[in-house]
Amino acid sequence: MKLSHFSSFVALSSAEAELDVMGITSDSRKVEPGFVFVAVRGAKADGARFIGDAVARGAIAVIADRDSAENLPDVPVARVDDPRLALAKGAAALFGKQPETMVAVTGTSGKTSVASFTRQIWERVGHAAAFIGTTGVVAPGRDEYGSLTTPDPVALHKLLAELADEGVTHASMEASSHGLDQRRIDGVRLAAGGFTNLGRDHMDYHPTVEDYHAAKMRLFTDLLPKGAPAVIFADDPWSQATIDVAMSAGLDVLTVGRKGAFLELKRVEHERFRQRAEIACGGTIFEIDLPLAGDFQVANALVAAGLAISTGTTPARALLALEALKGASGRLELVGTTGNGAPVYVDYAHKPDALENVLKAVRPFTTGRVVVVFGCGGDRDRGKRPIMGEIASRLADVAIVTDDNPRSEEPASIRAAIMEAAEGALEIGDRRAAIREGVAMLHAGDTLIVAGKGHEEGQTVGDVTLPFSDHEEVRQALRELAV
Repeated sequence: MKLSHFSSFVALSSAEAELDVMGITSDSRKVEPGFVFVAVRGAKADGARFIGDAVARGAIAVIADRDSAENLPDVPVARVDDPRLALAKGAAALFGKQPETMVAVTGTSGKTSVASFTRQIWERVGHAAAFIGTTGVVAPGRDEYGSLTTPDPVALHKLLAELADEGVTHASMEASSHGLDQRRIDGVRLAAGGFTNLGRDHMDYHPTVEDYHAAKMRLFTDLLPKGAPAVIFADDPWSQATIDVAMSAGLDVLTVGRKGAFLELKRVEHERFRQRAEIACGGTIFEIDLPLAGDFQVANALVAAGLAISTGTTPARALLALEALKGASGRLELVGTTGNGAPVYVDYAHKPDALENVLKAVRPFTTGRVVVVFGCGGDRDRGKRPIMGEIASRLADVAIVTDDNPRSEEPASIRAAIMEAAEGALEIGDRRAAIREGVAMLHAGDTLIVAGKGHEEGQTVGDVTLPFSDHEEVRQALRELAV
């Protein structure tokens, strides 16, 4: 590919435009001969410091911040206002291909489930569909574990091109606030976008909740073309603000939920492992058996159905497909039951609203006690720790406070901050022992939720990630304690 393909977002001379581009990266260590190096200013280091290293490794051109004061090398240098945006657009230009129909969903909780459900609906009606998100990549012939909600632009566009080459026509993806703020999704050709809800999260990155919401709104203001569908859950405190943004951006706003105008939830009957919902769409009432527990899963299913319908699936087929949904890994996932029939769930809830939702979700079918094992991650929003402690002690009958991913912080100090507001909670620092204790105390009618890590397969202590799976620890405890 010629560098001229970058001319829509960087200024080039005619000679520079004829350079052959073999790759693009913002990591100087990954530069190979023929690469374009994009000097991105990060939280810990300014990429401009590594321009010399990139050129030494074979970079043929550099894209740098317009205000960069670094000495620049004897290769073409394009100055831009936003190197992150240039990186995303450059990656999109380099890899080119994408699935024909792409959708993205943002919000605090539910992104993984909505993106996964959308893929499942598409697959059910016959499309070759993919999911990209926190739990990895799922597509025909692929089921790959991942760790980032929104991959970096180069990895993302390389993946999209691979999926397109493999015959994938439809793809759904999560859009995190970090990913949107850092321009990771720019360059993706989106057909529709979705919004689930907004709660407290990432306050170590965003200065205010309003700033956090604004970052998410880039999906609607900057990335969706005018007239594109914006599927918005209507029953959240931040729904109206989101609707206002989407309408101002000229999008086709489609609301779902009890207050929804596009998909209106008329009635729900809760059972232990499923829910019967009546959903109105276009004057028709559909009765759906959703094989998942919790009001929040109904909300997620409605957003997913809205995204599928707005991109060409008929309402009847999309809503019927909800009856075959499988929950995303670690999202109120039933891992097993004790000998006396008490269920044990693993859930990714690691923020206040999510913890509250999951505890409320199991209460209708719990005739005994709700027991929760949870903690908070280190080097993240410290303000949420007492909030989550209060929620656990208020909504669970037994709360066990344990370690999550302490990272560089002292684990005991994290637990202490939670315990300050967790009246009557037990403190067991060792997560394995805490899970075992939670399983051991279950009686008939009780429900246990192990919250915070969900699908994760490791526990980060210091700068080391040790193998650890809540799923496996639950299974092991159930085996050991089986009577």
